[in-house]
Amino acid sequence: MKRLRLEPIHQITGDLKLPGSKSISNRALLLAALAEGATRLENLLDSEDTRYMLAALDQLGVPVVRHGDIWTVAGQGGPLVRKDTHHELFLGLAGTAFRPLTAALTLGRGTFVLDGTQRMRERPVGDLVDALRQLGASIRYLGAEGYPPLAVAGTGLAGGAASIRGNVSSQFLTSLLLSAPLAKAPVRVTVIGEQVSKPYLEITLHMMGQFGAQVRHQNYQNFDVSPGGYRTPGNYLVEGDASSASYFLAAGAIRGPGVTVYGIGKSSVQGDVAFVDVLASMGASVTKHVDCIRITPGEHPLKAVDVDLNHIPDAAMTLAVLALFAEGTTSIRNIGNWRVKETDRLHAMTTELRKVGARVDEGKDYLRVTPPDRFTSAEIETYGDHRMAMCFSLVPLAGVPVTIVDPDCVGKTFPDYFERFQSLAA
Repeated sequence: MKRLRLEPIHQITGDLKLPGSKSISNRALLLAALAEGATRLENLLDSEDTRYMLAALDQLGVPVVRHGDIWTVAGQGGPLVRKDTHHELFLGLAGTAFRPLTAALTLGRGTFVLDGTQRMRERPVGDLVDALRQLGASIRYLGAEGYPPLAVAGTGLAGGAASIRGNVSSQFLTSLLLSAPLAKAPVRVTVIGEQVSKPYLEITLHMMGQFGAQVRHQNYQNFDVSPGGYRTPGNYLVEGDASSASYFLAAGAIRGPGVTVYGIGKSSVQGDVAFVDVLASMGASVTKHVDCIRITPGEHPLKAVDVDLNHIPDAAMTLAVLALFAEGTTSIRNIGNWRVKETDRLHAMTTELRKVGARVDEGKDYLRVTPPDRFTSAEIETYGDHRMAMCFSLVPLAGVPVTIVDPDCVGKTFPDYFERFQSLAA
């Protein structure tokens, strides 16, 4: 398997324009496909996850044309498929494509098989399927109960009431809500228990509104969606990816002289922008502008923090590695949903942090990280997880080299990540 050796880095400086957000890109593609009228998408992320969504739309007969940095989607003004055809869709490990398409393909007509990689077959989807069935969907499991692959029939969604657990993944509720405006009657969704990753739901609700849907909620427990479908906003700019920004911002906080990241700012809709508040609480110097954020090291060394990061689980991974550079023990709490991501991220992060010398306490839903007395050069396994690869690119800032196993896994969200990161390393 390919390996990439990263040499010690003594300072980080420069400006960076972020690629488009993965979460926003795949939502925008689906909304544009369901909407009435053509939508021009700018700064769409070009990555493995978006390619799976684009390939699926092409297979389903939705015209998408690219001209430079602009993707034009011919909206179907309703369900993606309206005739009795059969399609088998392979969606890799792209949860942001698999789960929303599962819901969207219950609308209209046709039969569909949705499948993915072996890891995708290990990621639960039962809560979404149960909720869709409550609204009249016809979905069968083709393997283990509660997991892909799925057989979906386009029978339409009747509407009405559905309940869904909120403690596993926000993608389940997002997928349900994205298709709800095309149900035959109003939809009320009730969340059972606490909803995780609420900022990702905010992205969903904000974008549904931009495409003309009417959604109301009461404290993230009850969601009411009116029928009526979607209408194109015409032009749509995809924000820079705030999760991807976290690696560059963390690097600027560790070594500096400083990094300015363009594509996110004060008014960003993405919850992961809150990661800069964590950096500030650790002692980094943070300046937010309308279209960018600048990070420089503070006057004193970074200090450990004790934080609940259930709302930003992806950026929380960056903090786990950043903790190597902070004085004291950093505690990251309420991150149990790490275990059902691209890999069991709690176990993976614990294993790899210990390789470089850290003392790590791994719990059911928390991680405590104490910096090493002395950093150790190591070979970092990535488990096919793009975020593991990008997080551990920070370790060379400690003055030791590391080797990243399977560096190409970053193609899921940021294909040229290592080239962009190295461009800031002086």
